[in-house]
Amino acid sequence: MSAWSVARCGVLVGGDARWLRSTLEVVGDLERLIDPATRGDPESPLRWTSKSLAKLCVALAGMGHEISERTLGKLLKRQGFRLQGNHKTREGAQHPDRDGQFEHINETVKQALAQGQPAISIDCKKKELVGDYKNGGREWEPTGKPVQVQGHDFPDPEVPKAVPYGVYDLANNEGYVSVGLSAETAQFAVASIQAWWQHLGRERFPHARTLTITADCGGANSPRVHLWKVELQRLADETGLDLELCHFPPGTSKWNKIEHRLFSFISLNWRGRPLESYQLILELIASTTTSTGLKVYARMDPTVYSKIMVTKDQLAAVNITGNDWHPEWNYRITPTDHSP
Repeated sequence: MSAWSVARCGVLVGGDARWLRSTLEVVGDLERLIDPATRGDPESPLRWTSKSLAKLCVALAGMGHEISERTLGKLLKRQGFRLQGNHKTREGAQHPDRDGQFEHINETVKQALAQGQPAISIDCKKKELVGDYKNGGREWEPTGKPVQVQGHDFPDPEVPKAVPYGVYDLANNEGYVSVGLSAETAQFAVASIQAWWQHLGRERFPHARTLTITADCGGANSPRVHLWKVELQRLADETGLDLELCHFPPGTSKWNKIEHRLFSFISLNWRGRPLESYQLILELIASTTTSTGLKVYARMDPTVYSKIMVTKDQLAAVNITGNDWHPEWNYRITPTDHSP
């Protein structure tokens, strides 16, 4: 019978009363050890250490409670405690116009698709080590015969890295990933969009006049990066397309369609497999499919990209027009032979 059951019975005599008081004291001290910040105990002996069963038992013993790890585990579960990891939910300060920007992006994309114009979602996936290094996830293998990989994967400039930059076609449920080998730069980002247009986009949309691009607010495709806008001007000039840009507010990149319609499935497809070569990475990306008909294409971009300084004259030459609604997030870049 638990302490709470005994308390509800209302019949406490002799040993039962002493046992209940002892149990309640253990529970109170245990709660202060588990969560000292909310229980008002800044001097808790476990404030700055992990709260394993062994350490909790030692701390309780110091408070006069002798209890085994097994009994303590049962008591913790009875009190509603469970082993838990961190949960990613906080997005930092929420911009007051966050929802309004989501609505603007949605309406802009819907209008483009209704007019038969291309709309894409873009982003750079996490960089991957190329070689026999551990890759997250699990895959079916013979019992006792896991794939052997390196014991360490410390950052090393000598270890080759794959930089996957993706373009997701919202109308056709198609992904196009350029795998770079140097760095994520604005030049690489725009080159990836241009490669998609050359190999797939212009065939899918032969009558395109505008290209709507949705992107997050960070990385190489940040609206604050001058080279990003200079490179977009070059893309507009070479394709003859008006480029309509819409950026997600800071801290909301997970809402970008490419994250959960393309990148998540690529990660599932290569889970638990060491990415031993660039060719293997390309094959795993290109073989990614879903039950809803996703198709993915992949290419290698061997260009070595580096930082490029943008001059004031180059930036001034960008034919850019800001939208009335948050022009820092929404703007149009048109070919230089068109008026803004």
